[in-house]
Amino acid sequence: MKQVFASWSGGKDGCLAAYRAGGRGLEVRYLLNMVSEDGQRSRSHGLDARWIRLQAEGMGMPILQQRTTDAGYETEFTKALAGFREMGISGGVFGDIDFEEHRTWISRVCATAEMGMHLPLWQEDQSSLVAEFIRSGFEAVVVTTKADTLGKEWLGRRLDGDFVADLAKVPGVTPCGEAGEYHTLVVNGPLFKRRIEILDASPVERDGYWFLDIKRAELRAR
Repeated sequence: MKQVFASWSGGKDGCLAAYRAGGRGLEVRYLLNMVSEDGQRSRSHGLDARWIRLQAEGMGMPILQQRTTDAGYETEFTKALAGFREMGISGGVFGDIDFEEHRTWISRVCATAEMGMHLPLWQEDQSSLVAEFIRSGFEAVVVTTKADTLGKEWLGRRLDGDFVADLAKVPGVTPCGEAGEYHTLVVNGPLFKRRIEILDASPVERDGYWFLDIKRAELRAR
C-alpha cells in the first residue's frame, strides 16, 4: 500500500478525498495544513489552527502545520513535500473538484518535489459528493460563509439533508461551495476515533466573510 499525505484544510472535500484514498490502495500517514506565519490560523479558511490540530488528534493522525507568508506559500508547500518524500511518503491526496488553475498548481509543486498526485474527487458531480459525505457518516459544521452570498445565520449549521435542501434554494451557490460560498469543519466520521464538540463560538465578520470564531471545543467519545 502506497503511503501518502493528505492536503488538509479541515473541511469536507479534503476529508472525503482522504477517506476515498483508503479504498484505492493508499494509506494516509500525515495531514498537511498550511498556516499563517505566526502559526495561529489556517491559510485556506482562516480557521484557528488549534482546531485543525484537535481534528488530527481526534483522528489519531500526525499533522504538519507548515508556516508561510502569502508570498512564500509555494516555496513552503514544496519544502513540506520534500520532507515527506524523505520520510518515504510517495504522494499527496487533494480534495479539489473542478478548479483547473489549482489542479495545475498542484501538478507543478508535486512534480518539483517528485511526489505523486491523487485527486479522488476530480470532475465529479458536487451534489453526489455532498450526498456521499453525509451517507458515509461524516459530520461537518459550517465555519465560513461569503457575506454577499450566505449570511451569518448559516454559521454553525450541520451539513445534513436540511442544509442541502436550503442551500439549493439560494441562487448561484454550488453544492460544495467550490467558489468559496461556504467552508466546513469536519467534527466526526469514519476517520475519527473521537468526535469534536464545539462548546463556545460566535460570528465574526472579516474581509467580506463571516467566520465562526470557535472559543472552546473538546474531544469526546464517538
